[in-house]
Amino acid sequence: MHQPLIGVSTYLEASAKWGVWDLPAALLPAVYPRLVQAAGGLAAMLPPDDPAHAASVVARLDGLVIAGGPDVDPSRYGTERDPRTGPPAHERDAWELALIEAALASGTPLLGICRGMQLLNVARGGTLVQHMDGHTAGVGVMGLHPVTPVPGTLYASVVPEESSVPTYHHQAVDRLGDGLVASAHASDDGTVEAVELPGEEWVLGVQWHPEMGEDTRVMAALARAALGCVPFQGCRFEVSSGVTRGAFS
Repeated sequence: MHQPLIGVSTYLEASAKWGVWDLPAALLPAVYPRLVQAAGGLAAMLPPDDPAHAASVVARLDGLVIAGGPDVDPSRYGTERDPRTGPPAHERDAWELALIEAALASGTPLLGICRGMQLLNVARGGTLVQHMDGHTAGVGVMGLHPVTPVPGTLYASVVPEESSVPTYHHQAVDRLGDGLVASAHASDDGTVEAVELPGEEWVLGVQWHPEMGEDTRVMAALARAALGCVPFQGCRFEVSSGVTRGAFS
C-alpha cells in the first residue's frame, strides 16, 4: 500500500547541543514527523537549500508541510520592522517561499502551519500583523483557544465543528494574499486562523499547531490529498496498530 511522502521544512539553528556536540543544525521538533506518520505518511525533512533547487525537491514529494518557526522578515511584505518582531531568518524565508511557489506551480498538496500559513499569505502578496496579544499562554507555553470554521470551505469539510486548538503566535494574517480566502477564525477575537486557495489544488494554512495536539484530521486530509484524493469527496483510510494508514478507495 502506497504511503505518501510528505516533506516538512526545518529550522536552521546556529547552535544545537546533543551529547558532547554543540554545532549548527537543521532540526525539526519530533512532533512534526510523528504527526505525519500518524496520518499515514512518510516524513522527509527539508533543510534550507538553494531556492533554485525547490522545484526539483517538490517534484519528488507527494505533499509539503511548511513548519512553524521565527517571524517572517517584514521586508518580504513591504513593511517596516516593528520592534517586537523577532530577528530575521533569511535562509528559511527564501527557501520556504521557493518551496511554496514550487508546490503551487506543480499542484502539490500544501499545508502551512503557523509561520507556514503566514508565509503562504506573503507568497500570494498578502501582509501580516506584526504583533498581537492573547494567542500564547506565556513564553514557551502553548495556549488553547477555539476556532470556528467558515461553512463551505475546504477546512470546514475537514473539521466541520468549532474546535479548540494549540496556539503559539504573536503575528497573524492582515491583508489576505491574492486568491486566498479565510476558512476559520478565532472564536474569541475573529483572528484569521486558517486560509486556503480555492481551486483544484489542495492548499491550506492553519495558524495553530496541530502537531502539538491530538487531532490528526488536518494532516490526514493532506495525506489523502497527497494520495490523489479529491477534496470534499474523501477517501477510505485504514487503521493498523493504532496508526491511520491512507489507501485509495
